[in-house]
Amino acid sequence: MDLRSFLQALEADGLVQRIRGPIAPHLALARELAARDGQALLYETVAGYPGWGYVSGIASQRAFFARALNCTVPELVTRMAKALASPQEPPLVETAPCQEVILDPPDVDALPLPRYHPQDGGPYITAGVAIVRDPELGRNASYHRLMRLDRQHFVARVVEHRGTHTAWRKSPEGLPMAVALGLPLHGLLAAAMAPPPGVDELGVAQAFAPMPLVRCVSQPLEVPAEAEVVIEGVLTHELADEGPFPDLTATMDYVRRQPIFRVTAITHRRDPLFHALLPAGLEHKALMGMPREPTIFAEVNKVTRCTGVYITPGGCSWLHAVVQIAKQGPDDGLRAIEAAFRGHSSLKHVVVVDEDVNLYDPAEVEWAIATRFQAHRGLVVLYDQPGSSLDPSGWQEPGQKTRTSKMGLDATRPWEERQGAHKDFTRVRYT
Repeated sequence: MDLRSFLQALEADGLVQRIRGPIAPHLALARELAARDGQALLYETVAGYPGWGYVSGIASQRAFFARALNCTVPELVTRMAKALASPQEPPLVETAPCQEVILDPPDVDALPLPRYHPQDGGPYITAGVAIVRDPELGRNASYHRLMRLDRQHFVARVVEHRGTHTAWRKSPEGLPMAVALGLPLHGLLAAAMAPPPGVDELGVAQAFAPMPLVRCVSQPLEVPAEAEVVIEGVLTHELADEGPFPDLTATMDYVRRQPIFRVTAITHRRDPLFHALLPAGLEHKALMGMPREPTIFAEVNKVTRCTGVYITPGGCSWLHAVVQIAKQGPDDGLRAIEAAFRGHSSLKHVVVVDEDVNLYDPAEVEWAIATRFQAHRGLVVLYDQPGSSLDPSGWQEPGQKTRTSKMGLDATRPWEERQGAHKDFTRVRYT
């Protein structure tokens, strides 16, 4: 289903907060989103932008993803793993809702771009899915925040050595790029995933649910036909300052010289909805963390039976994970720690628990550490490891990979207890 159908389904169950009065894009929207973090929100009117509305929080809960994919929350990791393993070619359509209105001339100031924080470098797009075509590897979809420069230009934060950056480096005349806003949840999730080079994220989306595409009006690309807004243009080799801006860790990211995105066309649906994603909010965290869980799941399954993975919001949905296993041997907890770090190279801390521990409940995870963990046998500390640039405590040198120390805790029941030792490590349940 498209974004509007999904909102209607949530609203029928009382899961959408509808706000009728106008909201201002400059700071007021961000204050509202922060106060209501974790809720699906629909602002019907935007001050100064007739016909526009804001949507936010639609990806802030795992239950929302489960509903969109017609599965349970624990089944999400296996659904993601299957879609990654078997992408499908999306169908191409001739006409599309995302092109009901074509702005002529394309004017960035026609968009209700929010300013989220007083220190921001400018108004931003935070939920845009950028679609490019690598000259050798084919289509790629990923997220890039965009800061407004003027009526025709943004500056894009393009992370080095990833899909868009690689394609941009291969395109000396500039890289055609289209940015889609207001996608259905399966499209948002697929674009946040990290398949191997050459695997199309829109094909991963099609493996979840239908993802029809339409040709752009000004660039040689295809975009999701049911998007609310599409901004077409060229990612040039001109650079400008991007930032500062709040990062996933709720700390301010610094200013960098980044590529300028020159706009060649803007299209949108009638009465469009602008997806405003709060930086460091639960929606941002879910779209960062959840897509890394299937790669951890796959790596841990190579060494023992993995029954669940949760990248936790308390760890910024990037740096901390809980891995649940069905222990098969005495060293499986330690082996799972090593595998988890292989599955997500930015992971900093991981806790491994048994099947009887609810990995989504931090109190139960802490209970497992308190009652089943002993540092002399279950603690793994790795020094001077590749880390994440998002971690402000890491050792960072300009142009070099961040370095960090990593820690794993094996909080599974000791193997000897399973073989009949006198201590009981079972959690009492009241039914």
